[in-house]
Amino acid sequence: MSETDKKKDDKKDFKDELKKGAKKIKEKAREIARDIDENTQEFQEEAKSTATEFAEGAKGVYEEITSDVGSKRIVAGIVAILFGSLGIHKFILGYQKEGLIMLVVSLLSFGFLAALVGLVGIIEGIIYLSKSDEDFFQTYQIGSKPWF
Repeated sequence: MSETDKKKDDKKDFKDELKKGAKKIKEKAREIARDIDENTQEFQEEAKSTATEFAEGAKGVYEEITSDVGSKRIVAGIVAILFGSLGIHKFILGYQKEGLIMLVVSLLSFGFLAALVGLVGIIEGIIYLSKSDEDFFQTYQIGSKPWF
């Protein structure tokens, strides 16, 4: 065999090897693409499941919060009407500073300003009871509006 024939055979063998290698790479790429596709679908399903669980949990927590707000609204409203001059309704809503102001003004004035502070309590009690649970929650829990 001549030198040129040998080179041609080597080239042909090399081309065949390249074709086989390219074919293997192509098959491996397809296999990887299938794996990625499967993993993507699994991830999407898991993400949907997690999002659904989160939404259900958030809804449950929101319902708990708003149901507590409804009872807090009623208790604070009734206490404000009955004992408004003492500021107890402020403590129920978590406004310690404002409750303390009402209590101190009523006690230190020896009752002279208690009627005025009591009137504030009655007005606030009526406002609390006339609001919906959602409005009450937005105004006094989220908005932190301590007066009227």
